[in-house]
Amino acid sequence: MNITANTVVRTTRDDHMIAWLTALAISIHLLESALPSPFPGFKPGLANIVTIIVLCQYGLKMAIWVTLLRVLIGSLLLGTFMSPTFILSLSGAVATLLMLTLASSLSQVFPAWAPGAIGYSVMGAMTHISVQFYVAYSLFIQHEALLTLLPILATTSLIFGAISGIVAMAVLPELEARR
Repeated sequence: MNITANTVVRTTRDDHMIAWLTALAISIHLLESALPSPFPGFKPGLANIVTIIVLCQYGLKMAIWVTLLRVLIGSLLLGTFMSPTFILSLSGAVATLLMLTLASSLSQVFPAWAPGAIGYSVMGAMTHISVQFYVAYSLFIQHEALLTLLPILATTSLIFGAISGIVAMAVLPELEARR
């Protein structure tokens, strides 16, 4: 396709919704970075609500786009691009997307196994924190004292993963009605 100055690119309502949801995920990501943390490494991950909504509403391909754009643009806006924070964020996001790809594929083969918004969110949160912890320990802080944070981080990930899934599940019917 040859695009010239006179070419009109047609966008759909879904294109606009994906752009809006990406902007929302980036905004939530930026707001979360301003929240005080009760302990190192803690972030509620509320921007992942948007990822789960996009996954359930628009599919895996769009969820991958929204997540990667959120991590990349968020890090550029926060000034953390290529920093340890960015590496941890990207590693957790990529691992989560791989897990969501596997879970989504399995749910197509075994429809009764489809985890839904809460299941996807909890699996994503647990994958995210596990990989981030592994990367942090492997690359940045090789000290046994770091291991004392793992139970706390895993527990908060489980809790906030469930909360994010519940919020996504509550929002999905509203978005479906507007589609």
